[in-house]
Formats: sequence, structure tokens, C-alpha cells
Amino acid sequence: MKKETIICIIIVITISVGNIITQKYTKESVETLSNDLEILKTELKNKLDDNEKESNKETLEKICKIKENWESRHDKLAYYIEHNELEKVENSLTALDSFVQTKEYVDAIKELDESVFVLRHIQEKYAFNLKNIF
Repeated sequence: MKKETIICIIIVITISVGNIITQKYTKESVETLSNDLEILKTELKNKLDDNEKESNKETLEKICKIKENWESRHDKLAYYIEHNELEKVENSLTALDSFVQTKEYVDAIKELDESVFVLRHIQEKYAFNLKNIF
């Protein structure tokens, strides 16, 4: 009986520590990407307000950096988050890139907002709280 209790305690501790680590990484990833996307949103709104028809090379470079950041985090997040949730973010980022390339900033802002919403939804969905446990 004593062995089983010790094994159960070790399993519960391992699950709790694993959950804390994954939660911290998810929160960090969502905050980083959301902040980058909010900065990009401000830039896109400025382009929209100023009716800039100039080159959007800098904006495309920022999107490329955001996508690279996402790709580096995607692999680790895929271990414990559903792939269709991660795919929604990836699809939104790809659509965002194409809208900026075609200088359709209104649609780009819409996709950007959708990306931020999905990221925050992922963070809330996988949060360790009583609502999600039961």
C-alpha cells in the first residue's frame, strides 16, 4: 500500500510540474506574439490613415520575423496543444502576410485581430484552473 501511495504522489507531482512548465511557455509565447502583432497593427493603421502607397518592405520584414518566431515556438507548443488550434494561428498569419503584400490593410488588420484572439483563446483554453479540470 505504501508503494502505491508513493507512486501516485510522484505521478501527481510530475503532472503538476509539467503543467506549470507548459503553462509558463504558452503564456510567454502568447504574450510575445500578441505584443508583436499589436505593434504591427498600429503600423498598419498608420499606413491606412496616411493612405501610404509606398513600399511596405519593412512591414513585410516584421511579418516575416513574427512568422519565424511562431515557427520556432510552434514545434514546442505542438507537443501539448491541439494541432488545429495552432493551425488557425498559422493560417491567420499567412493570410495577414498575403493581405499586406497586396496592400489590403483593412483585411490585414482583421486577420491580425483574429490571430491575437486565437492566441489568447489558446492560452485560456489550456490554463490550469478548476473550470478546465472539471
